[in-house]
Amino acid sequence: MKVLCVSLLFLFINGASSELFLQTRLSSLDPLSVGEHLAFYELYPQTSEGKAALKHAWRLLSRETIAPEEISLELPKVDIHPMIFLLTRQTLQKPEKLSQEQLNVIEQLSESLANRSLKGHHVWSREELRALPSQEIDLSRGLLIEQFDENKEEIAQYEATLDLMALQILARLSRTPSPEDSIREINRFIFQEMEFRFPPHSLHAKEIDLYTFLPSVMDHREGVCLGVSILYLSLAQRLGLPLEIVTPPGHIYLRYRQGIKVVNIETTSRGIHLPSEIYLGVDTRWVPQRNIREVIALNFFNQASVCWSQKDYQQAVKCYEKAAFYMPKDPLLNFFLGLNYLFIDKKKEAHELLSPLRGYTFEWNISQETIPDDYFQNQVDVEGIQAIFLPIDEKRDSILQKQTILQGVAQKYPLFRAGLLQLAVTWLQLGRYLEAEEILERYHQIDPNHSVVEYYLSIISIQKLDYRKAWYHMKNTEKLLKARDHCCKALSDLKNQLLQSSPDESLEWSDEMGKEVVWTNR
Repeated sequence: MKVLCVSLLFLFINGASSELFLQTRLSSLDPLSVGEHLAFYELYPQTSEGKAALKHAWRLLSRETIAPEEISLELPKVDIHPMIFLLTRQTLQKPEKLSQEQLNVIEQLSESLANRSLKGHHVWSREELRALPSQEIDLSRGLLIEQFDENKEEIAQYEATLDLMALQILARLSRTPSPEDSIREINRFIFQEMEFRFPPHSLHAKEIDLYTFLPSVMDHREGVCLGVSILYLSLAQRLGLPLEIVTPPGHIYLRYRQGIKVVNIETTSRGIHLPSEIYLGVDTRWVPQRNIREVIALNFFNQASVCWSQKDYQQAVKCYEKAAFYMPKDPLLNFFLGLNYLFIDKKKEAHELLSPLRGYTFEWNISQETIPDDYFQNQVDVEGIQAIFLPIDEKRDSILQKQTILQGVAQKYPLFRAGLLQLAVTWLQLGRYLEAEEILERYHQIDPNHSVVEYYLSIISIQKLDYRKAWYHMKNTEKLLKARDHCCKALSDLKNQLLQSSPDESLEWSDEMGKEVVWTNR
């Protein structure tokens, strides 16, 4: 559409906008593109061809199926230019506010959208929203109610844009589109026509809330995985497309499932399908599926992570407490909220949430969450826990700064397992594998039951050509995964690499805590 606008403007400036030219260019527009026809109208609003393009675009938005020459549809009596601007504006241009009359016109166009049948589309307060079952929540309405404090005017502005976006997608679909057709057209619209993008790490790491909240994502056309997934889900609800919401650790993607057919939608890669196995790993045996209610909670999760990284623990607690309205009794939420209660010295509340997590393994993980145990056994203090969550960026200095702090924690609390693991990770990030191995070995001597530690030790041993030791840690990793009924590609690849490098397993590595490591024949 941008290329069309530039070429038309160039020709117009050079006096080539003859009637024949306009007719030729009008006929060459994509007959299903609302945006191209509106862009044409914006360039030539006073010509008969420009008015025909506008009428055609309005017909597409109205889902009219009759031929253009038979159209009897009347254009609205209100000024439609602000509505057109919502569809044709460039990323750096701020959206215009619509009048109530203009909002009413868009509502009339959108009355058949699927989200209108949800009870959640007709509520305007938090109290009503929180009382709804998940399957009745209109996601965009719910998020906007929370963000704009029930301000109907602000909510209506963004919902109107979402409605117009959905209508543009519908213009390219048949009356009974297949789910795959709908997914293809949503992808095309969001990532090609509207050019939504994943922001650079240096930006989203510091302001992840800016790229998570639905209005910000829509305004800037940039978003992290959660932000763009929320936009995608808001459109899918309007199109009646049922999608599943899947949350690997620190990530979210969408999925359409029908029987054995699975279509994954990776919103950080323009909606492409990626194999489900890539979301699994040596410590992730399956990925949780969330519902619409929990997506609202995840919005507060991301906001809390920003406050946490800025050491604003009071505000992080408030965000997690808001999330609890939509995701009560969730163990991961209780874990994060409990830690932040510790950080603001609310020990009673913290202990109530963290005590049940002693010895706890999250359902999707292989290894136990060790922080509650180590804390209650006085193997770490609050400052030590805070240190392992210090954020880093792509700069070496930030890694070194965190490493220095973690070294102090490890010296003070040598049995703090999460601290040792994070310290080892900083060495790996710096490419210092021998130093990482030393720290990982210390962890192994304390607790040989962390799959990631064992996996890393096996990889480092391969790099050192110490295949016996690599086999030992690989087998230990394999044992831990089998105990949780899991096998993953990363482990299979590691085993295949060992088989190619050192197929002879006649010698096996064994060790005991506090004793010298020895070789023993099988």
